[in-house]
Amino acid sequence: MEYREISEDYSVSGQIQPEDVVAIKEAGFKSIICNRPDDEQPGQPSADTVKAAVEAAGLAFRYIPVISGQITAENVDDQAEALDELDGPVFAYCRSGARCTNLYGLIQQSKG
Repeated sequence: MEYREISEDYSVSGQIQPEDVVAIKEAGFKSIICNRPDDEQPGQPSADTVKAAVEAAGLAFRYIPVISGQITAENVDDQAEALDELDGPVFAYCRSGARCTNLYGLIQQSKG
């Protein structure tokens, strides 16, 4: 599992598996955000499946599904709220990491 550090407190990756959660915790992350809608691709683990692994590892989890190419203002607000509330550093994932990266950029722009 590879991830990209976007800021000191925010990193992104493509789809993770429940068994990746231990490595994410060992890397120092405190919270995980799923930005990928369930059933986007056959065989991907559901958000609930990942959430169970995340919570079993003692980390916080937030599900903020974003449709690829259709980020809404509500998505940006929800992500910003999650980043304010969750302990960092935060690990966010979607199919490739692009939606998570774009959300972060839009949050930074809105802070102006």
